[in-house]
Amino acid sequence: MRFRRPLDEEPEVNLIPLIDVLLIVLIFLAVSTTYARFAELQIELPAAEANAPPTRPTEIQIGVTADGRYALDRRLIAETAPGDLAERLRQAAAGGGEQVVVVINADAQAPHQAVIGVLEAARLAGLPRVSFATQRAAGK
Repeated sequence: MRFRRPLDEEPEVNLIPLIDVLLIVLIFLAVSTTYARFAELQIELPAAEANAPPTRPTEIQIGVTADGRYALDRRLIAETAPGDLAERLRQAAAGGGEQVVVVINADAQAPHQAVIGVLEAARLAGLPRVSFATQRAAGK
């Protein structure tokens, strides 16, 4: 008895059933997929007419050095008391109207009390608009 197969037959892979199965899966996915349509918002924006840009407010530059001294508009001043500094601020703000902004340029190592003294002087002088100047950190 010979149970051996002849060697001249080569095995082959029949791809037709694989293609049929893939087409059926593709048809199933196409039929079962829901296509959602996103509704667009109908927005009507209000119209506005542009006015002339507002004038820049008058700035009073106050510098606070690392040792607590003050500089008003880049000139060192001898006053360190808030009352005396407030008088200097009133003189610098004369004629500026209500658009006067006090810009504090404080050194990073300046004493906290010196900066608070400038804030107190601005309050005594009747200048409520105060801003702090900063700079960008290196590498950013």
